[in-house]
Amino acid sequence: MHIRTSNPESVSISREHGVPEHSEAERRKLSRYWCYLLLAIIVLSFALIRIRLLNLPLERDEGEYAYAGQLILQGIPPYQLAYNMKLPGTYAAYALLMTLFGQSSTGIHLGLILINAATTILIFFLATRLFGSLAGIVSAASYGFLSTSPSVLGFAAHATHFVILPAVGGLLLLLKALDTKRVWWFFASGVLLGLAFVMKQPGLFFPLLAGIYLLQSEVRESRDWRSIAKRATAYSVGVVLPFALTCLILLRAGVFEQFWFWTFTYAREYGSIVSFHDGWHLLTDTAAYVIGPAWPIWVLALVGLSALFWSERARSRARFVLEFLVFSFLAVCPGLYFRAHYFILLLPAISLLVGIAVLAAREKLSSRGALAAVPVIVFGIALFFSIMWQGDFLFKLDPASASRRLYAGNPFPEAPRIAEYIKSHTSPEDRIAVLGSEPEIFFYAHRHSVTPYIYTYELMEEQKFASEMQPNMINDIEQARPKYLVFVDVGTSWLVQPHSDTSILAWAKDYLARNYEVVGVADIMLPETVYRWDAEAKQYQRRGRSVVEVFRRTQSSSMNAPPNPR
Repeated sequence: MHIRTSNPESVSISREHGVPEHSEAERRKLSRYWCYLLLAIIVLSFALIRIRLLNLPLERDEGEYAYAGQLILQGIPPYQLAYNMKLPGTYAAYALLMTLFGQSSTGIHLGLILINAATTILIFFLATRLFGSLAGIVSAASYGFLSTSPSVLGFAAHATHFVILPAVGGLLLLLKALDTKRVWWFFASGVLLGLAFVMKQPGLFFPLLAGIYLLQSEVRESRDWRSIAKRATAYSVGVVLPFALTCLILLRAGVFEQFWFWTFTYAREYGSIVSFHDGWHLLTDTAAYVIGPAWPIWVLALVGLSALFWSERARSRARFVLEFLVFSFLAVCPGLYFRAHYFILLLPAISLLVGIAVLAAREKLSSRGALAAVPVIVFGIALFFSIMWQGDFLFKLDPASASRRLYAGNPFPEAPRIAEYIKSHTSPEDRIAVLGSEPEIFFYAHRHSVTPYIYTYELMEEQKFASEMQPNMINDIEQARPKYLVFVDVGTSWLVQPHSDTSILAWAKDYLARNYEVVGVADIMLPETVYRWDAEAKQYQRRGRSVVEVFRRTQSSSMNAPPNPR
């Protein structure tokens, strides 16, 4: 008599050899406990690595999300006081995390630890459902490491982390829906994958992947078109629902026009700036940077990719894995910018391939006794050395030094001190201006910007709206006459292009000379920054190439100034 279990790794049990039926159930239960223990160790280990750098200074994207989330908590909708092309899901996620953990870089990065841990657990369950618990553990460990690596800026709470969490959850629910045929699961899967899109536009590739896989699977299994249409409709309604609700909320808040312009009209222009030739060079350069410190793990992923063709176990799910890989890569590609943190969108698929590599190789060696353990050992060695090669960053550097290692002379470590000075010299009702792309200053200072243009990147881009944006920002500043204005003389805060319109820079030089006096200087000279405040700032002669200056409106120019608008 043979008993077949539902576990993908199950084996037959024979009464002829005197093995009781319940021993298999006990063995599987014990195996599950060991798997969960290993998963807990993986999650806890990478959480502990992240905890050491909880106070890592926010970079620009984090500053944008944090400022927008802060505004939401104050009852101010996205796109009213802060313009940007990203969809607002990550803003709402930041608002939720800051409600739970506080409005600080520590609170934000504590929230990221939970997001990363949840994603790691979901990848374990996804890989386990497809290929069994060994692949699940290896995939979870691979993702935990790769998503923590500084080569993908893994310590920053980028929107890509918030895309991946619902995307993996949605794909897991889709597999369950295809097994059970319950309409509710198709709808729930669609909702999660729709949330992935609302977090950031490239998330759209994951609901597209799931929709195509759903139709392929259903049509291959049966030709009951009515049932297929019912399930596909439930899934589609789920996908559309988060975006539809987002649009309704923003319409009711009175910011739908700004939302649509920035997230679709302007975003389309932004996405067409980089040529294919330049994009290819960006891809090859960034891929080398991303893969470099963890190349043994990526080599194992290549082995896993090949296993889809020579391993019977892997081949059974090859269509899902290949489509997952292709659509994940496509999610990295929009705009052809290929920034390092975009590759986080590819990491779940890569981690799944690593799990397949270890599983397939182990099964190939299963008849060779002790050699069957070699693939697991090889993975452990690859993971160990990949971690050690980045050990200086992961285990030694303090938050400020880690920020310098990642972002060189960008003024991220300086932003908290600059913001603290402004906060201590203004009231909560005062609004400030920042000429540069440093929205984290608004967040740290808890002060509103006088202009919704929180980035000056858009003003320097070679796109048709730049010539309209510059006068708008200038007019906002001149009308509000902010008490304090920050000028960021850092190249990466402007990214001036060969054909950029630099009118605003000429205006700023004249406007500041006529109306403001310098009261703060942060002269960024690696590895140290020189700070001067008040009277000392007026006498200071800059020495570094990158300087952030704080200006206070002079008393004469403040006379007859209109009150700051709320």
